[in-house]
Amino acid sequence: MHIGLIGGIGPAATDFYYRKLITAAKESGRDLDLTMVHADTATLLANLAGGREAEQCAIYSRLTDRLVAAGAENVVVTSIAGHFCIDRFTAMSLLPVIDLTRVLTRWLQDKGFRRVGIMGTDTVMRTGMYGKLEPVEVLAPEGDNLQKVHEAYVTLAQSGQPTDALRDVFLEAGNALVARGAEAVLLGGTDLNAILNEDVATFPLVDCASIHIEEIARSI
Repeated sequence: MHIGLIGGIGPAATDFYYRKLITAAKESGRDLDLTMVHADTATLLANLAGGREAEQCAIYSRLTDRLVAAGAENVVVTSIAGHFCIDRFTAMSLLPVIDLTRVLTRWLQDKGFRRVGIMGTDTVMRTGMYGKLEPVEVLAPEGDNLQKVHEAYVTLAQSGQPTDALRDVFLEAGNALVARGAEAVLLGGTDLNAILNEDVATFPLVDCASIHIEEIARSI
């Protein structure tokens, strides 16, 4: 299967998907057939903040045309924030879309989760990943923590550079979510994988991007 990745949103997330898929292909003993195209992070974040689904889908569609021309057989958006318009994009895409929200919902239900916390962009947190994880309850950071997490995440996504100061913001918010009853905290922004993992987190994590990648890898 020739995989098509819409990357760039942001750089650390794209690198994470690419490296993970290389490893999955090696472990399965298969060659990785992949084409990657680039979408702009700042444009995506502006469209997300403004609720401009049509504009972002138009970008995805233009990029998908290039993937089709390259021979790709499916398409993946390598950004959780970028899934804010995924239903609309799926309906218009020339290629089958491997939708992270659907994959994650199924995974959470299979694992028996009932209440989880989430960290990512403002929209991802406030909507509980666009309301797509029901019946699982999704807790967002409260008060100043929500804006602090959003700003820290946008900084990380745009720069691709993890720092101790940014990590401290996410650790504080994650611990607060678990104290409120979250069974685990969703890494609701793909770039969070660059700064948080089981070795540094002081609370249970759900690595949403890795779950997505496992599903993509099945098509290699």
